[in-house]
Amino acid sequence: MPKIPFRVSPMLAMLVDKPFSRSHWAFEEKYDGVRILAYKEGADVSLVSRNALDRTGRFSEIAAAIRKLGSTTLALDGEVVVFDSRNVSRFQLLQQSKGHPQYVVFDCLYGKGRDLRNEPLSVRRAVLEDSVRSSASVILAARLDGDGRKAFQTAKLRGLEGIIAKNLDSRYVEGRSSQWLKVKVHQEDEFVIGGFTKPSGARHYFGALLLGAYINGELHYVGKVGTGFDEETLASLHRRLQALMQAKSPFASDSRERGATFVKPQLVAQISYGEVTEEGKLRHPVFLGLRDDKSPKEILWRSAKSQ
Repeated sequence: MPKIPFRVSPMLAMLVDKPFSRSHWAFEEKYDGVRILAYKEGADVSLVSRNALDRTGRFSEIAAAIRKLGSTTLALDGEVVVFDSRNVSRFQLLQQSKGHPQYVVFDCLYGKGRDLRNEPLSVRRAVLEDSVRSSASVILAARLDGDGRKAFQTAKLRGLEGIIAKNLDSRYVEGRSSQWLKVKVHQEDEFVIGGFTKPSGARHYFGALLLGAYINGELHYVGKVGTGFDEETLASLHRRLQALMQAKSPFASDSRERGATFVKPQLVAQISYGEVTEEGKLRHPVFLGLRDDKSPKEILWRSAKSQ
């Protein structure tokens, strides 16, 4: 059986403040889902998250679709997403198992019988387009306008999360690289859950989650989120929080939430928000779901986040 002689960690994009245009760069839609590396070795297919968790069973329909691809051996990079009625990917839909998961593929690391990581992106994309035919479960990442500013305006009009700019001459490297850049339309990031408040009114289980991010190895409080939960989410999340309760606050800075219950900082939440105040707190945050593909220690305050 043919084997791929490597396993990798994904190449990550760096965050930049505004859109731009550069010669020999491509601009792709930024997807709001879970990063997955796919390895096809004959009939064997494995789907692996960015923190090396096996997701083959969870996304079995995607694995089956990759198994049907004509190429015997492939290593692919992409994002598992669920699209809403306007064809915009929504992490919340994926996290809540609402809708049909699809694997959006944007890179090919092994194909045509050879390691492509040292080939330029333009070559890898050509092999990808020749090796992958879109189906109900596997699709190619959408390329937007060749002008980055126009691509950003398209993303804004469609309500996309943002755009990814990629140097067509870039080789595939593990970790964060300035050869892949991202510009966000909406503010959306991961934060560590450090505690919760008591419920009030008709709310059950808890009122809000206390959120933090790391600065120089210390967890700093960035605010609380009390919206985005349905009753089922409140109940399941409360069960997980109860198992992590501790007396001492995990935050290096004061949360100023009297009567709060603190937890071990082991859960990562995906949060959308309007902006960050001058005091470093999130404005209008909304809970989108939990992420099990990222370690709490990866959550750095105001740093570039991965694709």
